[in-house]
Amino acid sequence: MRDLLLVAAGTLAIAVALFHAILGETRVFKRASIEPPRLRLLLRLVWQAGALAWAALGALLILAPRFGSETARVWIVALAVATFAAAAAGNAYATRGRHPGWMLLAVVIAAAIGGL
Repeated sequence: MRDLLLVAAGTLAIAVALFHAILGETRVFKRASIEPPRLRLLLRLVWQAGALAWAALGALLILAPRFGSETARVWIVALAVATFAAAAAGNAYATRGRHPGWMLLAVVIAAAIGGL
């Protein structure tokens, strides 16, 4: 059951990362007018770096049961929880709780902790 919770947390984390990346490109940056163009590029890269980090942590959560190390499992979960908690808190604060992203990340956090 613990392994299944980690796989579920990782799968949801990757899905959230993909939605974050796609919605950023199709909704946020499509409408935004950011000058100069280099700054626009920088902001897009930073946005996508966050999505990439979430996807990578999701992959680690999925693979953690296969590593065969309880220490590695604990550290992967701890890193994922810290990262997703910071993202969820920032999202909830910035959107005053109206964006579903923080809720999805909270589910990832709960499943990851359950998989310890």
